[in-house]
Amino acid sequence: MKGYRKYYTKKIIWFLITFVAAVLLNFILPRMMPGDPVALITTRVAQNLMDPGASARIYEFYAEQFGLNKSLPEQFFTYFGNLFKGDFGRSFSQFPREVSDILGAALPWTLALQFPAIIVGWMIGNVLGTLAAYIRKGFDKIIMPASLFIGGIPAFGLSVVLLSIFAVNLKVAPIAGGYGANLIPHMSWTFVRSVIQHYQLPFWSIVLVAIGGQAIGMRSMSIYELNADYVKYSRYMGIKDRKIVGYVFRNAMLPQVTGLALALGTMVGGALVAEIIFSYPGLGTALMRGIRQSDYPLISGATLIITLMVLFATFIMDVIYGLIDPRIKASQFD
Repeated sequence: MKGYRKYYTKKIIWFLITFVAAVLLNFILPRMMPGDPVALITTRVAQNLMDPGASARIYEFYAEQFGLNKSLPEQFFTYFGNLFKGDFGRSFSQFPREVSDILGAALPWTLALQFPAIIVGWMIGNVLGTLAAYIRKGFDKIIMPASLFIGGIPAFGLSVVLLSIFAVNLKVAPIAGGYGANLIPHMSWTFVRSVIQHYQLPFWSIVLVAIGGQAIGMRSMSIYELNADYVKYSRYMGIKDRKIVGYVFRNAMLPQVTGLALALGTMVGGALVAEIIFSYPGLGTALMRGIRQSDYPLISGATLIITLMVLFATFIMDVIYGLIDPRIKASQFD
């Protein structure tokens, strides 16, 4: 128990340090982007006004509303304090709408798409990698080349391919959106069916990429473990092959568990790009809209939520890793 306590204490400390660093970077980096978002808003609002001083007054109004008339340290401490209240500020591009409202509407779509897709891809990939390593023969000859091919395709490339084939050419799937443009979200079979139809292409574009990488990793680790000395010794001792294989694949799964946490990081990269390509109403689309319009609060809020999701996923994977690998506990006493 003492070993586990030491292990988890270290993980919690690093989690807190990473969280503070993430908050700092999420605040600073968007403000390093070129352009003045308040000037853009002022230009849009005051384009038909004849009064020369009106633009200056409008600029000052919005600068005060967004807190940009304060120094950068003051803005940061205000931002950091508001985070604990769940307040990300007001959106520049959708003023006076709160960023928390925008992200609250986008987050369920991302969670419903990303987590099932990554978990399904991870499970299928590990099963296929296991079969390729243990059975070999046809499995290895088919699964390995297919995994290498699919795993080498970037998520955005596969998304474009699926979109071109199934939506544009075959017309068996919707081109964009999370549901039909003529529908209003409500609980009805028509709306649910539309959501399922729009869900398919983004879901499989993420799953297929995840399968390739996981299958390759699991096959390599399984082959390494099957050729380990303890496996040969156990077979000489007459231990049943089924029991040996159980230990083999348990050891092979350890790096794959870590790989699952890293796979969740694809939400920052390829998987979010898939949302953008399919115009799926998730965090990826909201983030892209914020970047295009220099919406600092929206960019900071979206990236912070994504970072926290990856941090929590990594922390949970570390907890699971510590439980399934007894060597973790032993190492804390060294």
